[in-house]
Order: sequence, then structure tokens, then C-alpha cells
Amino acid sequence: MEDRPAQGAAESPFKGKTGLQRLLNACRYSFHGFASAFRHEEAFRQEVLLAAILIPIALLLNVGGLGKALMVGSVLLVLIVELLNSAVEAAIDRISFDQHQLSKRAKDIGSAAVALSLINVAVVWLLVIIDKF
Repeated sequence: MEDRPAQGAAESPFKGKTGLQRLLNACRYSFHGFASAFRHEEAFRQEVLLAAILIPIALLLNVGGLGKALMVGSVLLVLIVELLNSAVEAAIDRISFDQHQLSKRAKDIGSAAVALSLINVAVVWLLVIIDKF
């Protein structure tokens, strides 16, 4: 099956960029995404603060490289999931502020994903620290 848009659908004008221009655009869009999330999302700001505390602690703890990687990775995963959750919420709000069962379901599922990523941090950190002793 070919990878082409449905009949009548327009291709994004940004899809034609290649090489260095595409990389520069991607970096700029990513920076704007981080800035927007930090500016508009309280949960993201709180999780960035958590990351700013936990990542240096992980790097300073007397655990092996794999333990450090797991600890840092679990914290970064929270930020990734929060960014995706915020994107879903923004897209739903763009469509409509009306209450709808599917909108609620999508937002609740995104929230559950964030909760699981936070539980993952606790479990990973606990297991790495317990393994050290």
C-alpha cells in the first residue's frame, strides 16, 4: 500500500524540506515545543523541576552506569509522556471545549500514561537503590 494522502487531502508544506534545512526546522520546532509546554503547562514545569533535582542526584549516587542510565531515563520518560499528553490535550481543546465522552477518554488516558511514567520512576529508583545495598 502506498504512503500517500487521501484524495483531496493536502500535503503539509513543511514536508518538502530535506537535509540541513529540515534538521534546523526540526530543532526550531522542538525548542518552540519545549518553550510552549513550559509556558502553558503547570504539570510540565513541576516535572522539569523534579528532573532538575533527580537527574543530578542520579549522577552523583554511587551506582553503576546502567543504574544511572535507568534512573535518568525513567525521569526523562516522564517529561516525554507529559509532552505527548499535553499535545493530545491541546489538540482536543483545539477541536472543541464542549464536553464529550471521547474527549474525556483521550485526556484521561493521557493522564494515566503520565501517572504510569511517574510510578515507573519510583519503581526504577527503588530497585536501583535496593540493589546497591
